[in-house]
Amino acid sequence: MDNYHSDQIRNVVLLSHSGAGKTSISEAMLFQAKAINRLGKVDDGSTTSDYDPEEVKRKISLNTSVLPFEWNKNKINILDTPGYADFVGDLKAAMRVAEGAVIVVCAASGVEVGTELVWKYAEEANLPRILFINKIDRENADFFKTMDQIEAMLGRKCVPVQLPIGAESEFQGVVDLIAVTDDAPPEMADRVSGFREKVVEAAAEGEDDLIAKYLEGEELTDEELRRGLRAGTIEGKVVPVMVGSALQNKGVSELLDAICSYLPSPKDAGEIQARNPQTNQEESLQPDESAPLSVLVFKTTADPYVGKLTYMRVFSGILTSDSSVWNSSKGSAERIGQLYRIRGKNQEGVPKIVAGDIGAVAKLSDTGTIETLCTKEHPVVLETIDTPSPTLSVAVYPKTKADMDKMGGALTKLADEDATITVHKDAITAETILSGMGEAHLDVAVEKIKRKFGVDVRINTPKIPYKETITASVKAEYKHKKQTGGHGQYGHVMLELEPLSSGTGTEFAQKVVGGSVPKNYIPAVEKGVNEALNEGVLAGYPVTDIKVTLYDGSFHSVDSSDMSFKIASSHAVKDGVNKAQPVLLEPIMNVQITIPDSFTGDVMGDLNGKRARVQGMTPGDGINVIDAQVPQAEMLRYAIDLRSITQGRGSYTMKFSHYEEVPQHITQKVIEESKREPEKA
Repeated sequence: MDNYHSDQIRNVVLLSHSGAGKTSISEAMLFQAKAINRLGKVDDGSTTSDYDPEEVKRKISLNTSVLPFEWNKNKINILDTPGYADFVGDLKAAMRVAEGAVIVVCAASGVEVGTELVWKYAEEANLPRILFINKIDRENADFFKTMDQIEAMLGRKCVPVQLPIGAESEFQGVVDLIAVTDDAPPEMADRVSGFREKVVEAAAEGEDDLIAKYLEGEELTDEELRRGLRAGTIEGKVVPVMVGSALQNKGVSELLDAICSYLPSPKDAGEIQARNPQTNQEESLQPDESAPLSVLVFKTTADPYVGKLTYMRVFSGILTSDSSVWNSSKGSAERIGQLYRIRGKNQEGVPKIVAGDIGAVAKLSDTGTIETLCTKEHPVVLETIDTPSPTLSVAVYPKTKADMDKMGGALTKLADEDATITVHKDAITAETILSGMGEAHLDVAVEKIKRKFGVDVRINTPKIPYKETITASVKAEYKHKKQTGGHGQYGHVMLELEPLSSGTGTEFAQKVVGGSVPKNYIPAVEKGVNEALNEGVLAGYPVTDIKVTLYDGSFHSVDSSDMSFKIASSHAVKDGVNKAQPVLLEPIMNVQITIPDSFTGDVMGDLNGKRARVQGMTPGDGINVIDAQVPQAEMLRYAIDLRSITQGRGSYTMKFSHYEEVPQHITQKVIEESKREPEKA
């Protein structure tokens, strides 16, 4: 199984709306190819692909599984991806290392939201694809109704190359529209003839000599039809549509034949574009074993017992076990140990992975997801994976002291595994923030760190990183005087506080004359000022956009000290801020929302209720892009809101813009909440 060249390999990503049957299809493929002895089922968690405990529990795919097998003297690497939108990071990574896709559509449900999404991703990536209409044996299954939907929503380049014989419980098999035999019932003759003509037209358009022959009225041979369909599929002009039932294992061997016949090999996909990190020049690599080594890491899993497992695709050259390579993304050497062929959770040692193939290695010390491995003599960096930014955040708290000690490391490993998860500590609220693609994504992440790393955490809505500022100039004075036995304490400062323009931050200045505050105490005054500004007077948030000037004071030759002046300046700042008409500031975000036209009214209505200021709208091709500025406090659950309003068809990006004054009625709520915080703690 490991002596294949790049023209005999097919890397195929399975895509669909959640529940269309990708995992059942991948299981049927493995069974058909005799890679497994019995068909596993999603319902009882016995499939090769869904082996993670959370997948078994939830009965859906949460991770991409790699499933290699042999078919017709080819090696096929199936990448079974999650169908649920929250796990789009794994899906995008799998698409990056595949040359072709099989998009699965349920014959009863038809084209669903997830179908449209994965179709859009495949179009953006120019990924040649086959459509497989699954579950034709299910109640309410209707091939022709589904086909009408496909043509209307995905385009007329989708051409059936098979028709089902019967449907629902009457489903008996399929009719091949290329090599038509006498299998089809007589009542299907007209349909077979009409649909075959569409196949002939689509195949003829694949190659110039075939279109010429077709236009001259000559009959195209079966071999010419397949050749034309292959050319058209690889160019993206044609999407062959097939039909069957994964659970009945019908239509699966024909799908495997079509993968080998119509989808491109790594060699067909052509040159690989890479960048030399030393010269920053672009270069092209040939997808074969004799070319310089280029390897892309597309997935990492961390396991407390096995350690780190790194999934990789070799784009050019040969990667061998027990070798040294160069991580060009980080500029560091990496030692490769035993290489593995992975099938689900099973690992089998292999001596090498050749150009075009996929494999894995354990315990790499310094290499993460989306990084390139190569040789130091010929450094290259491959194009990375288009990973969407996280859309939902939660604050994470350890449940016990023991969890606190382990939480940081566990969260770091979690982020290493999944490029769509980020972890950071908010400097203002001091909360640890975990961000991901949605509610289910974060729920699974929390379960994962408990199961894999033994860390129990609770999650909460993140606090908003408010700030405070002043709106008037004032003068403030404080004399810290304390007499005890021996040396006393004496520090006296006179400060001027002025508001600065938004986004300036804080400034400290001094214009003391005549030595009323000796120079050696001025750093202590500045320290006291900064400490006081870290905790405002309204709700305890940092004070910003303020200038504090020390202009006078006094000292005592014996009792003055750094500490005395620090205490005096801290008190003076708090008194001054209180008098300077303080206000609360909130972060305002730049939000860009992309939605189908039909949801514009609902989304705009929702934004109006979120104190949003719409900056503009850009319509085009049935899609509307709305640009708005919205307070962060209103956006904490927007990933869930937008999904609900648009039935999962909307998406958005969000970036920090600036701070703005909080309306008075909301300020009062924030102040009251801050007073309750110590009680909660």
